[in-house]
Amino acid sequence: MAYIITNPQVGHAVGIAQTDSGFTPPNASSAVPTPPLYPGMVVTAEDPTYGVGEFILLLGTASTAAGDWVSFQSGSYATTRWAGTANEGRPLAVAMAATGANTWGWYQIAGNAVANISGTVAANDKVYWQSTATTSSTQVNGKQVLGAIAAGANGVPAAGKAVITIDRPHSQGQIA
Repeated sequence: MAYIITNPQVGHAVGIAQTDSGFTPPNASSAVPTPPLYPGMVVTAEDPTYGVGEFILLLGTASTAAGDWVSFQSGSYATTRWAGTANEGRPLAVAMAATGANTWGWYQIAGNAVANISGTVAANDKVYWQSTATTSSTQVNGKQVLGAIAAGANGVPAAGKAVITIDRPHSQGQIA
């Protein structure tokens, strides 16, 4: 994936598939993204294969791999590899790079995302949580990814991955 940021802002030092360790300002206890980046920043980027997508700058967590599904907090912008707790109603995103703890990275929130999957997925299938940070089309009550639909079959573009069309996805909230 060769996403190019298309927003007219100058100075994006971190590409969509890269991470940023940031810096710790004076009198602060934790790192912030390197300016002009800021937590929760949303950019638009285009890839010649997958088209246009939207990406949000979030704080990574340990063991996040490219393609992992994460949930995130809107105040701290901290991520958690999505464990698929039923009826949670949390915002979700797909990691664009291996992003470790205390590292800032881009996460896709709209467009055609190359996501990690488990099980079988076919075009136009609904998407459900299966195991940590992955999804499939196997129906699980209370664990549907709303705002997501499979754009193709599993194994495309690579083993363990599928293209999922997303639009600000979130986990299913309580249904009863």
